Amino acid sequence: MAERAGRRCCLGWDFSTQQVKIVAVDAELNVFYEDSVHFDTDLPEFGTQGGVHVHKDRLTVTSPVLMWVQALDLILEKMKASGFDFSQVLALSGAGQQHGSVYWKTGASLVLSSLSPALPLCQQLQACFSISDCPIWMDSSTTAQCRQLEAAVGGARALSCLTGSRAYERFTGNQIAKLFQQNPEAYSNSERISLVSSFAASLFLGGYSPIDYSDGSGMNLLQIQEKVWSQACLGACAPDLEEKLGSPVPSCSVVGAISSYYVQRYGFLPTCQVVAFTGDNPASLAGMRLEEGDFAVSLGTSDTLFLWLQEPMPALEGHIFCNPVDVQYYMALLCFKNGSLIREKIRDESASGSWNKFSKALQSTEMGNNGNLVPKTKILATGGASHNKDILQVLADVFGAPVYVMDTSSSACVGSAYRAFHGLAGGAGVAFSEVAKSAPRPSLAATPSPGASQVYEALLPRYAELEQRILSQARRPLE
Repeated sequence: MAERAGRRCCLGWDFSTQQVKIVAVDAELNVFYEDSVHFDTDLPEFGTQGGVHVHKDRLTVTSPVLMWVQALDLILEKMKASGFDFSQVLALSGAGQQHGSVYWKTGASLVLSSLSPALPLCQQLQACFSISDCPIWMDSSTTAQCRQLEAAVGGARALSCLTGSRAYERFTGNQIAKLFQQNPEAYSNSERISLVSSFAASLFLGGYSPIDYSDGSGMNLLQIQEKVWSQACLGACAPDLEEKLGSPVPSCSVVGAISSYYVQRYGFLPTCQVVAFTGDNPASLAGMRLEEGDFAVSLGTSDTLFLWLQEPMPALEGHIFCNPVDVQYYMALLCFKNGSLIREKIRDESASGSWNKFSKALQSTEMGNNGNLVPKTKILATGGASHNKDILQVLADVFGAPVYVMDTSSSACVGSAYRAFHGLAGGAGVAFSEVAKSAPRPSLAATPSPGASQVYEALLPRYAELEQRILSQARRPLE
């Protein structure tokens, strides 16, 4: 505790699908504190599985908004009980699971701005939301709204060129359109609509935080080149939507000082700054400090692949987001929502619930298991499954490239802390690479097996067929 007391730091938060996580990073960019609250086990009263509620139609997937609030209460109390010195926190930032949306009821801003430090957040915010269960990225129930949006702007390719993606069921604009069509009263009663990221930032600000460019790119609403809301897309989704969203801001923006609630209840200094929160994948790009030519693979609840781009090249598959650390650039992303949950299902059904048996099965599988090859590069792996060396070996063999991992799998948390330092240093006026240059380097975890490239090259003719099968499977409802 004595060591913590004298350690000036920034906090990085991650409001992910299954838990809320926190890291503290000191001025030398070393992580010296980590903690988490797991929704299913630490907050069983909300009845989630994997942090979510899957509805009877198997398409609608939601999470209780008050579960996220209570998780923040719980983790802050754990930090306080551990002796964490909040007065040493210079700034904080965070990440949220992308595409989830939160609907603040009319009058909620007044409650946010007048919180009593004597009471937990959850107790004070119970009546502040228009809907109690929020749509999240696993939801697939908005196909009709997707087709309506694409038709309104001239088709899927036109929408992709405008917003970086064709219409996807999980994207927030389509979720908002569904709410407006099916529950117009709840929509009308919402004075503000947040992403999970800006919702979490709002809790710390004691007021509504703006949506940042990078996470805002995952809504089918933001014009990624001009970085303004598309009037055509807004109009196709719901009336008065621009007012409910607020104006987007650069991801490195300082959006305000921390609420007096945290100063009085936990001992934060009133000078502690809040840097705009962003999506978990953009935050991971920051945490892994990608260089041009590298790409990252996040093996979490969903599996994602992302890389740094100089120029946006939208297509009908995959996504282009605004870059979270440099407003001039972009990031490309592929997402497959059946990630760790499917790996765990296979482990349970085929390996008696044992990761050791799972790894042995991977080792015994013949190389060349319907994969594909990309140009040689460096791969950075993160997410829970990045702890499994046999999964990383498959990555190295399939892509013919070395795989590196970070000391922590919480790259979104760490990236958020780095981004807090970046915002504190001046944001857009300072290169992120300069701020993060002293951070620990990733370590080599796997290299391609001898002969792997020849095996996978032989399978290249089957790549197009396989790609379509994978994309089709990734869009199916949860099983």
